[in-house]
Amino acid sequence: MKFSASWYTQNKLFKHAATFLTFASLSFAAIAAPLDKSKIQFIGPLAEDMQLKPFQTPHGTAIINNLLPRLQASSESLSIFGKKQSWQPFDKINALTLGGLQALKFNIETTRFTQGTLTLKGIQQGQLFINGEPQKGDKNSYKLALSNTTHTVIIVAQQVANWHDVALDFAPKTDIDKITLSTSQSKRLSAKQLFDAPIINQLSLAPNAKQYVTTTRTYNDVTQNQANTVTVLKDTDDHTLYRFEAGQPSNIIWSPDNQFLVYLLNGELKQLNRKNLSIKTLAADLEGASGFTFYNDSSLLFSWSKSPESTDSLTKHYKGLQDRWSYARTTSQIYIFDTKSGLTKALSQGPITHNLEDLNSNRGKILMSRSVVAMQASTHPETELVELDLKSSKLLSLGKFKTFDLAKYANKDIYVVAGPDFKNATGRALPKTMLANNYDGQLYLLTNNGENVKALSKQFDPAIGQLEVLESGDALVKVTERDTQPLYLFDLSKQRFKKLNTGLDIVEKFSYSHDRNTEVLLSGTNASAPQQLKRLNISKNKTQLVWDSQPSAYANTRIPTLEEFNFKNKNGVEITGRVYIPSNLDKTKKYPALVYYYGGTSPVTRGFTGRYPFNLWAENGYVVYVVQPTGATGFGQKFSAQHVNAWGDYTADDIITGTQAFLKKYDFVDNKKVGNLGASYGGFMTMLLATKTDIFSASIAHAGISNLTSYWGEGWWGYLYSGEASKNSFPWNNSELYSQHSPVFHADKVTTPLLLLHGDSDTNVPVGESLTMYTALKLLNKDVELIEYKGADHQIFARDKRFNWWDTMLAYFDKKLKDEPQWWDSMYSND
Repeated sequence: MKFSASWYTQNKLFKHAATFLTFASLSFAAIAAPLDKSKIQFIGPLAEDMQLKPFQTPHGTAIINNLLPRLQASSESLSIFGKKQSWQPFDKINALTLGGLQALKFNIETTRFTQGTLTLKGIQQGQLFINGEPQKGDKNSYKLALSNTTHTVIIVAQQVANWHDVALDFAPKTDIDKITLSTSQSKRLSAKQLFDAPIINQLSLAPNAKQYVTTTRTYNDVTQNQANTVTVLKDTDDHTLYRFEAGQPSNIIWSPDNQFLVYLLNGELKQLNRKNLSIKTLAADLEGASGFTFYNDSSLLFSWSKSPESTDSLTKHYKGLQDRWSYARTTSQIYIFDTKSGLTKALSQGPITHNLEDLNSNRGKILMSRSVVAMQASTHPETELVELDLKSSKLLSLGKFKTFDLAKYANKDIYVVAGPDFKNATGRALPKTMLANNYDGQLYLLTNNGENVKALSKQFDPAIGQLEVLESGDALVKVTERDTQPLYLFDLSKQRFKKLNTGLDIVEKFSYSHDRNTEVLLSGTNASAPQQLKRLNISKNKTQLVWDSQPSAYANTRIPTLEEFNFKNKNGVEITGRVYIPSNLDKTKKYPALVYYYGGTSPVTRGFTGRYPFNLWAENGYVVYVVQPTGATGFGQKFSAQHVNAWGDYTADDIITGTQAFLKKYDFVDNKKVGNLGASYGGFMTMLLATKTDIFSASIAHAGISNLTSYWGEGWWGYLYSGEASKNSFPWNNSELYSQHSPVFHADKVTTPLLLLHGDSDTNVPVGESLTMYTALKLLNKDVELIEYKGADHQIFARDKRFNWWDTMLAYFDKKLKDEPQWWDSMYSND
């Protein structure tokens, strides 16, 4: 049996195990050495009057599993049925026999992927757990495959004839398989921590700020890919008032009068009375309903979608480009629901989807957006913004726009978030010779029923994202500012932005109150600190910590050091970046490095974790350089505009120049052991760089684009994305762009070993993009590998696939950059 704490085999998913034992030079494979008992902790006897041991009952597994978390906890003692027991060094134990249960605990840490056999001697009935997972062995002998991290080992002993005979031996598989044993509480960051740690993924603050709701998500080894979610209603003193047990609600909203909490649960619309906590079902049979929001105290607006009836037709006749999307013929309309009577009225109709943008109950109007025509064939489809008067049912068109993101009422006027080209390019702050990148969100104010428009963020470099409007007309704006996502307050009367002091690099979610002293409940992370929940008083611009995931999920965990690293490119423009340095780095030695860069046109944010775990890579012995090359949003319009019709021109230069500058400054990095990787557009960049430079020693491209023409025509959104990335350029009028910027057309120039990763169900960048590059490189006899993830789309979400994906990347780099092929071979040599 093989075991790894952060990676999973395809047949059965295992996790990390690693042991901190120091050995002298060992000859090949065979020599078993006893573990140092002074480095092992012992506790017991636990419940020494126990008449039947757990293994003698039909519930033994459950009994041990329930005890296990307490044994794993970072505490010096344990209370069992009122009796306190303390952990003590195993070598101090002199007892021959003991009643009840006993347990051994120690940490294992390795400096590389390590294999060997752990044997438990003298324990007649016991269980071995590594990082909380039970291990299966043959006669107390366990074959381990230990990844490069810290692992907690627990041995629960239920039957021991003589404790003097108990010993633990480790036999390495080869002379390179060395481990070190430790009882230290300190440990390195693990993949399991990053994925399984509690994350607040839903929050909502009451209009009067006196209560709030959070939904927290966690994962564990028992439920595997199934998330464990808990939703609670709390007061300002953090007292839990109500806990949702039977199911988890969604679309949680508060009535304007602060009396009720309304939410969706199992297809029903529920109402929770905040005073007596009674629950009432308001409506049922709501399949396809979403986006509920209060129009007034007793009415709700919402979207209701309807999909066409399925048929047994042998063919599909495409009506337009969007018909490639599986949901293209599903339409949504806006409805209003009366909570008193249960009656629902339709407010929009037709073959085109209507989206609810905002409402103004004082004026009796709502804002909606819709496509101008169904199935329109355009790289920049037009969106029409319309206003509906609920009393007269009159519909007023406020304009048709080629670029549009969202709209919100600002008293009698309307905020709009759109690209620089919105409404005759009102928001452009560029030389006439440059084409704007309309993914760079700008803020506008529409007045006089849409006749007039004012650009509010023309000289504001951050890209506008989420927008919420306060009763004063001022707006809370979440932006992308370089590699951060802070919160700003836009003062409508003074028409200026003020940055709010959240103390977070990345604001993930936020909700605000509706009273005079507006408060904001927000969650987020820093580059080197996990998720926190805070309350922000806007008038004082001060925050109060409500909850922190660090003590529960990351206690005693070593986090890499973070340094800022910027340089100027050949055009004199500052290119920012950051460097993650392993916590145990010795600057007198040489280390391998990884270079990562953006996908699409968004910068690589400073989130603590995510799909690409920089902190984890650093704790696996890599110096990690994250660079923000030309073309990213959040640095100003001119910077982002250089993404258009470039397809790597400026980006590749910045990555190469930045890597050279990085290597010059960080002299403890081995310049012959530098890897690079990226995803989506970043995967395209990885392939392109492989045709332009040999500065990298190994490369990984996830869901990358190898042929611009096939991606443009086959990706679900290929032609839409290319409407910005290849603006006004098509295969028939700019064939050179589509061919000469496609990596596969230069595959013969590739000299760097390349790993291609792709979900076989990717609709954004079809898997054919990796297959095309793989075919070319194989025919050219290049060093290339291709791994497909079955059933995965553009991103890898499922827990088992995520762990395997993370480990595949690290195992590949270990093989190519550390000359350590064992991990990769253990995963893929027997396919």
